[in-house]
Amino acid sequence: MTTPPNRAPERPAALPAWNPPSPEARSRFLAALKPDSNGLVAAIAQVHGTGEVLMLAWMNGEAVEETLRTGRVTYYSRSRKGLWRKGETSGQVQHLIDLRLDCDGDALLATVHQDGVACHTGRRSCFSWGLQGEEVRPLEPVRADPEALYGRPG
Repeated sequence: MTTPPNRAPERPAALPAWNPPSPEARSRFLAALKPDSNGLVAAIAQVHGTGEVLMLAWMNGEAVEETLRTGRVTYYSRSRKGLWRKGETSGQVQHLIDLRLDCDGDALLATVHQDGVACHTGRRSCFSWGLQGEEVRPLEPVRADPEALYGRPG
């Protein structure tokens, strides 16, 4: 099930309500960022409660602002050169629990509640590959058909 781009998905009832930081607090957070020459910082998504690492993506200031304002994780897509609202087409939304800066201000850790899978291949985590014997192979099963999620194979 996809969410229309102009309507935010419902936050699961089991999660605490999202209380966005004030505009002033968001501005202070953005001022603490130290983006690269492309205006981006690395952002790691980690499952709240378990610590499972789901993915690494990129955020620019606009993505960070929207994430803090809405409680829905938004990234910057380098390939599409624009905002990527996680789950906008697939329904596999990330609801923000907490967003933290690293000590240098050039990386973020988003603690999230993940609806469904995080990876475009239909696996729970993007970090699902590793050595199996002498070969690099997927170590986790496909949990959702990528074609059903995105209209194309993963």
